Amino acid sequence: MLDYNIRIGLVPLRRDCTPRPGQFNWEIAEERGRKTVDYIKEHYTTESISFVDLKGVIDVEVLWSCDDVDKVAEHFWKEKVDSIFLIAANFGNEEAAGELTKKFGKPVLLWGPQDDAPAVDGMRYTDSQCGLFGISRQLTRMNVPFTYIENCPVDAEALAQGLKRFAAVVCAVKNFVGMRIGQIGLRPRPFCSVIFNEGQLMEYFDIHMVPINLAVVQDKFRTILRNRPEELKEGATMLRAKYDMDQASQETAEKQYAYVLLFKDLFEEFKLDAISSECWSALQLLVGAMPCTAYGLLADEGYIISCENDVHAAMTQVLLKSLSFGKNPPLFGEFTIRHPEEKNVELLWHCGQFAYSVHKEGETCRCINMRENFEAKKSHYTVARIDQDHGNYSIVAGECDSAEGPYTNGTYIWARFDDLNAWERKLIEGPYIHHVSEIEGSFTEEIKEFCKYVPTLKFDPVM
Repeated sequence: MLDYNIRIGLVPLRRDCTPRPGQFNWEIAEERGRKTVDYIKEHYTTESISFVDLKGVIDVEVLWSCDDVDKVAEHFWKEKVDSIFLIAANFGNEEAAGELTKKFGKPVLLWGPQDDAPAVDGMRYTDSQCGLFGISRQLTRMNVPFTYIENCPVDAEALAQGLKRFAAVVCAVKNFVGMRIGQIGLRPRPFCSVIFNEGQLMEYFDIHMVPINLAVVQDKFRTILRNRPEELKEGATMLRAKYDMDQASQETAEKQYAYVLLFKDLFEEFKLDAISSECWSALQLLVGAMPCTAYGLLADEGYIISCENDVHAAMTQVLLKSLSFGKNPPLFGEFTIRHPEEKNVELLWHCGQFAYSVHKEGETCRCINMRENFEAKKSHYTVARIDQDHGNYSIVAGECDSAEGPYTNGTYIWARFDDLNAWERKLIEGPYIHHVSEIEGSFTEEIKEFCKYVPTLKFDPVM
């Protein structure tokens, strides 16, 4: 399963100032580095973000010699660190910074605390900003991608927000590269638009597809119906309480909940991070019920399942959910029709599998023909889609706000864009399709930064 907790290795750096003991005073730099690390750990640790320092690795807890690079790297590997945060305690050491980050091979954050005013006698003891230029140039020469936060005080909002955004990117990289996606069945025959290349996904992203035979699914489903009647009865009662159900949905409530139990078992047995599943043809024929409502319930329990066997949608949803540290469920709402009156409003819709928790408050949630029917809550959403053409992978991303619009069936958002024509043209000219994924919040900049660390995926802005 996906892991939304990350560890960041804190690496304060100082320049070896032996030849110039005045300008780059090593005692001041080391004290400054330790204090900065302590402040970051105290004020920026969250339930999802933790830090690893250099205590017990280097006696002064600051990296200043290339001789210590291997020790620091080994320490971070042992502590399962997901990224490195380079902190210029004074001018820093670009050689050590380059060697460490190249060797470690994880996302890198670069920042230095704003320098104090020169002393009364004109002496400057740190010059951290100046050192950032040298460190960044070394990283560039060594082909080490990095994220930069502007030179500012350690208690500045710029650092707090920049660190949070970087941590979200690290979380996305951690979950995206090497993920395991279960493939249940085949795409619907006419849906040539969701064709994918399993070999390229492994070669480009270390993404592993795990095929799950429909005969196995059918057998497991029947076993659940036979052996777990009490769970099914409780689940059916819960469904009837949540939704205003038509007759077909009422009659199949236990089978619908059997899908919830089935997919949980599949995630566990095959050690999956996401599933891309057949939905409205073979599964219904095999077991006599649709899985759509179950997908919505599972989304609220943290499971990612893309329907219509859209693997690229599953990948996009893993990325989006990771950027929220797993807090917000991603949705699967495709471009469908324009608003009848407003030129920049589009219906982002699908036949009924949004997470139940995102429904609009105060309105009845219906379940019709085993599919959810409700409008998503009013909010600001990030919209994205990963796709490929001739082996070139890219992600289009942008943002929208909920808008008012007429009622329709299924699950949906009426979405207001800055320029709907630009979105339409981008999707038409490709390499994208009408399927997109949405998540509550603003994550476009994080997606752009994410692509630095996954160079086989190109960020493709709408405008």
